[in-house]
Amino acid sequence: MLRTLLTLIAAAGLAYVSLCAWLFATQRSQIYFRTPESDAPGAAALWLDNDGLRLKVWAVERPGPRAVVYFGGNAEDVAMSLPELEITSPGLSLYLINYRGYGGSEGAPTEAGLYADALALFDHVRARHPQVAVMGRSLGSAVAVHVASERDVDRLVLITPFDSFVSVGEAHFPVFPIRWLLRDRHDAASRAGRVRAPVLALIAGEDEIIPRASAEALVSSFAPGQVRAVLLDGATHNAASLARGYLTAIRSFMADGDGA
Repeated sequence: MLRTLLTLIAAAGLAYVSLCAWLFATQRSQIYFRTPESDAPGAAALWLDNDGLRLKVWAVERPGPRAVVYFGGNAEDVAMSLPELEITSPGLSLYLINYRGYGGSEGAPTEAGLYADALALFDHVRARHPQVAVMGRSLGSAVAVHVASERDVDRLVLITPFDSFVSVGEAHFPVFPIRWLLRDRHDAASRAGRVRAPVLALIAGEDEIIPRASAEALVSSFAPGQVRAVLLDGATHNAASLARGYLTAIRSFMADGDGA
């Protein structure tokens, strides 16, 4: 009986270690859900070369000093966010990047790669517009925080944000040693202290993907009084933009002369 029990424990342990090894080896295919190439009526395709890759950016370029650079969520077709951005940022130039490996862009996504591409796009836009706001949704919120920590952005809008992939992963998969397995950690909270721009954070009250505690931990990582946090009552992760007050909050923040 004891031998059988020890055999079962050993088999279970081996299966657990094997599963962890599989998760470690395949994590990027599990994390990043790439979108196919699509069309964006009303926008032009701007091709950005970075790190030996050709990246597709949807651009609506207008005269004037102000622009918005948008970083979408995982599995998001950023072209679908154009109508929303036209409402929240009227009259501004808009730039929406398809991450490497997404929507016609070359390459494969990694944390370092996404951040390098994001900085290259910001620099491209900043050379044409002296005032550039950065907006990120879900995965894109970590990308946006990184850009704002490295560059002088006009303001920062975070939609369904999180503090780090580690905390989100641990909340969903407590049986796995997530902090030891993750390569791409997207630790936005560790970069928040270097952001100087005013920040708007939109938190979905019923977010089933990002625990509310994770979003609130990110907000608390910024300087006191830097963040205007808006709780979208009843909103789920993928339907935050449909919540009452969502469009108004962003439009007001973008139009506000002093931001926070």
